Amino acid sequence: MSLRLRSWDVVPDETARVARMVFPEGCLAMRTRDVLGPVFTDTDFTDAFPRRGQPGLSPALLALVSVLQFAEGLSDRQAAHAVRARIDWKYALGLELADQGFNYSVLSEFRTRLIDGGMQRRMLDAVIDAASRAGLLTAGGRQRTDSTHVLAVVRDLNRLQFVTETLRAALNALAAAAPDWLASLAEPEWFDRYSARSEDTRFPSRWAARTAHADQVGADGMVVLSAVATSTAPAWLRELAAVELLRQIWVQQYHVVDGQMRWRDKKDLPPATIRYCSPYDPQARTGTKRVASWNGYKVHLTETCEPDAPHLITHVTTTPAQVPDMAVTATIHTRLAERELLPQMHLVDAGYIDAEHLVDAREKYGMELLGPAKPDSAWQVGVENGFTLDQFSIDWESQRATCPTGMIATSWNADQSQDGVPVVRVRFPVLACRPCPVRDRCTRSSAGRRLTLRHRAQHDVLQQARTMQQTEQWQQRYQHRAGVEGTVAQAARSFGLRRSRYHGLAKTALQHLLTAAGINLHRLNAWWEDTPFAATRTSHFAALRPTG
Repeated sequence: MSLRLRSWDVVPDETARVARMVFPEGCLAMRTRDVLGPVFTDTDFTDAFPRRGQPGLSPALLALVSVLQFAEGLSDRQAAHAVRARIDWKYALGLELADQGFNYSVLSEFRTRLIDGGMQRRMLDAVIDAASRAGLLTAGGRQRTDSTHVLAVVRDLNRLQFVTETLRAALNALAAAAPDWLASLAEPEWFDRYSARSEDTRFPSRWAARTAHADQVGADGMVVLSAVATSTAPAWLRELAAVELLRQIWVQQYHVVDGQMRWRDKKDLPPATIRYCSPYDPQARTGTKRVASWNGYKVHLTETCEPDAPHLITHVTTTPAQVPDMAVTATIHTRLAERELLPQMHLVDAGYIDAEHLVDAREKYGMELLGPAKPDSAWQVGVENGFTLDQFSIDWESQRATCPTGMIATSWNADQSQDGVPVVRVRFPVLACRPCPVRDRCTRSSAGRRLTLRHRAQHDVLQQARTMQQTEQWQQRYQHRAGVEGTVAQAARSFGLRRSRYHGLAKTALQHLLTAAGINLHRLNAWWEDTPFAATRTSHFAALRPTG
């Protein structure tokens, strides 16, 4: 398939006439075409198509179809049918009324081509660029970010179901690739253990019996892995994705004790950051937030929030579930800078805030990162009249710290924290701290008081942020962040953002980018229709709260 550039700047006359007759006041798809123009062009996708071969469908057309598809929550079949049957879509796409469209499978192939070519972000970027050309989006102002969980398209399994289903998946892959080889290897009992899905299997109820069953599954898996590794087995069997995944999961879930495969104790499992949770989506991970946990991913949405312009999503990042919010703060700022969409103020919650990010936002991007900095967690904070970090006098030029009683530290050394962050370790003399009359308000250590400081710029900005966030003025400025939770709710309830349609991080990330582009079209349409922003919902009972 090759690309033949196609121009569709003009809507066919008959299509325009019928569309205006059917939709005299316009609709989302038609207004998108009238105000934003074609949005996509074929030249945006030339890198993903060869120059020779049978001419393929216009990628610009398929891109707009994909955005409209996610804007309306349609399946591939429904979207292909809409191209054939709906007047408003034909108008937006610049098609003749008699155009028969295409087979629905083309949309899946197009998404795969986008991922293989690394062009996923062009789907959202093109909508943002079109809004910018229309004067509806500019840099500066305020933007806000929040994240939410995303469930992978896999079943939640307990550990016994998980290892059983992993071996079953590997056996199915081997049965399809080398049926004769597997038939000679499989033991008769395997057909009873692994023919049915794990959730349809009745496992033992007693813990000892369940552990013995898990050990048996581990032994069966090792028989498969050992057979695949022999010189008599076809070498390409080891390259099957399901077999390699079986090997990795067996390393995580089992170990050898006295020459026997044994199920690992829960305390002996690897951390969630690398532990698999499904044999059918190797990139999904288990995430935890407060008391909730889920298997899948996490998506971060950044949007504008000025009262005199539509609130448009400017950036989307999808990560495995266990990645903390703080790890994507710099990525968001870098991407917004590349797109020339940096705000003057970026509103975030505490999960995105760190001293390094506060400094970088101000010095590198000339932007204010506004959010609640994490408070000092030292025990002295919870003690009446306790000597907290902000009560110590720090002389950075002289590398000297003075405690509230006037004692000067004797040690000042550069070091790193457990997370690899550069810090300064300050230690006060033991002989001075032990006889101190206010020692119980300062330290519980048998040695002297010790301080861990960030480097000067980070220390100063962190102390300033902790002080400012206690003021009413700061609270009033920060109130604008709450609106992003409405965006997350809209994306989850109306567009299915919290449930992945596909396996894998790349396809899930593309789904989120297309969803964000579709949300932007709805918000632009609401702006063109002069629909006011929705007010914050208040329950009937909450409305009875007395004021003053």
